[in-house]
Amino acid sequence: MNLLKKLDGMTFRLSCTALMVIGVTACTPDKQITETPVVAAKPKNVILFIGDGMGVSTVTAIRIYEGQLRGMSGEENTLSWEAFPRVALSKTYNTNQQVPDSAGTATAIYTGVKTKAGVLGVGPDVIRADCASTPGTELPTILELAEEQGLSTGVVTTARLTHATPGASYAHISERDWEADSEMPKEALEQGCKDVALQFVDFNKGNGIEVALGGGRRNFLPATMIDPEYAIKTGERHDGRDLTREWQAKHPDGAYVWNAEQFAAIDPAATDRLLGLFEPGHMQYDYDRTKDGSREPSLAEMTEKAIKVLSRNDKGYFLMVEGGRIDHGHHDGRAAMALTDGVALNEAVKMADSLTDDADTLIIVTADHSHTFIMAGYPTRGNPILGKVIGNDDHGNPEKTYSLMEDGKPYTTLGYQNGPGGIWPADDHHYERRDLTDVDTTDPEFVQQALLPRKSETHGGEDVAIYAKGAGAEKIGGVMEQNLIFDALKQVLPSEK
Repeated sequence: MNLLKKLDGMTFRLSCTALMVIGVTACTPDKQITETPVVAAKPKNVILFIGDGMGVSTVTAIRIYEGQLRGMSGEENTLSWEAFPRVALSKTYNTNQQVPDSAGTATAIYTGVKTKAGVLGVGPDVIRADCASTPGTELPTILELAEEQGLSTGVVTTARLTHATPGASYAHISERDWEADSEMPKEALEQGCKDVALQFVDFNKGNGIEVALGGGRRNFLPATMIDPEYAIKTGERHDGRDLTREWQAKHPDGAYVWNAEQFAAIDPAATDRLLGLFEPGHMQYDYDRTKDGSREPSLAEMTEKAIKVLSRNDKGYFLMVEGGRIDHGHHDGRAAMALTDGVALNEAVKMADSLTDDADTLIIVTADHSHTFIMAGYPTRGNPILGKVIGNDDHGNPEKTYSLMEDGKPYTTLGYQNGPGGIWPADDHHYERRDLTDVDTTDPEFVQQALLPRKSETHGGEDVAIYAKGAGAEKIGGVMEQNLIFDALKQVLPSEK
């Protein structure tokens, strides 16, 4: 038999061979042991969190940043999902790209099929931005399958509701940028392809998506209509249609809201369906949201209300929650924005965990891809994660001044391989790194320095982490192809055994 041995509060299972080494001879060899296999529970509900662009280095930086916000050194901190018992790595490449985009990766997660970059809900045989190649390539998504089997479904994001990660859950289109008809070529419209916003309103699986919260209001409003929040902005649809009104007409049991006050007034116990579009474009970075008086709900608040509405269905639900602006902070080269939105995702995961039971709910936290984001430079323990590097002296104690690079200038712990903070030439023959001595690098508007100059920083291609807990979490483990996450998600379907 196997014996358990406790050492300093930790429990180890020792094999027969190991026991013999420490002098225990009365032992049945492991190969003769017959144990009753553990039968994992089937989840009634599945909540998938996607931290867009949240690679492993980003998770580490969020961990330290969140800890330092609470007065800790930071390195010893633990984020909500880091306490989940199942951890794996996801290989994120697209079928045609070594470093992926969010459309292809989201499609892989939702459908179980890897596909090309830039396409939503269609297989790799499609030709990007070619409407005529779409028919026959459509892939059923987990959200559609859940609706067809009577479950409730929800999509929550801080990006536009029509953006790649949320859009791939309900739309089938050969070009991710066709979010409104105004963004489509005439040929595609004549061939009958529908933009992503229109596909959301025309969604006809089951009884329709119960909860959809995010930004992207402009893609639902006609260009002749002034935005209800910003008098200088209008909708972007050229077909003259107000899709918010069409959605309300199609779903008289539903509520449409566009600001935090309206959202707060929604009683989830008395609401069957909820659509919230809180910005013309993406929702605000969480830093700006709190500074702006919270005119739109937080990701945790949207997650809470979504779960409470969806939980009214006794059959269960599927919910996708995206921290979409982590990705945008990285693209802008502004690490502070990415990390602040990472903290917001952490709060959303904590909220979901507190409202659900591991016995019937599977929670998965992952990323669609990484970024060229790095931590480096030997900073001393507890050095501000957004600050300039202060190293240790020869005796292991913090230095009194900033560490310097070979050019005699200080540098930050966080940086990028490429991006807006790259070393742009001052003239045709002169490249010089900016001196950060008198720069407050903890300012949320600070753009981290990068090696290569690029207007928008790029994604990274390394594996990202997957964290899971609850019923069916044993499906997550090892190094996985990203599309195999779908095998864990589909356990929520009543027909899946």
